[in-house]
Amino acid sequence: MFLMIGVTNGQKKLPFSFPMICPNCGQYSRFEVWMTYTQLLLFFIPCFKWHKRYFVRMRCCGAVYELDPETGRRIARGEEVSLTPEDLHGPVSGDNDRGYSTPRHRCPRCGYETNEDFEYCPKCGTRFED
Repeated sequence: MFLMIGVTNGQKKLPFSFPMICPNCGQYSRFEVWMTYTQLLLFFIPCFKWHKRYFVRMRCCGAVYELDPETGRRIARGEEVSLTPEDLHGPVSGDNDRGYSTPRHRCPRCGYETNEDFEYCPKCGTRFED
């Protein structure tokens, strides 16, 4: 008898997206919910998943927050869930080292904020004041 068994780690993007103000960079953005897990493969067929963890990745700055397991299970089941910044634990990882938490320039005319090395606002063309 020949038996093929394997254990692998996996991740799955859940069909849930919600707009909110990012706690990391302060921009209004959407986020994506991901589930990570360990699974048992029997003849390359997934049979059992365990060690499920749920994460939220912000689209604006890439910051990753861990989500409460019960809230993550509700999202995975397709229930309607409304998230607030208090539901996010972390950030687990993110681009804080790239300066997202404190913008480099703020336009005095339109209020646009950026971390890029621009002399003029890309939205309205006003010169940045340093």
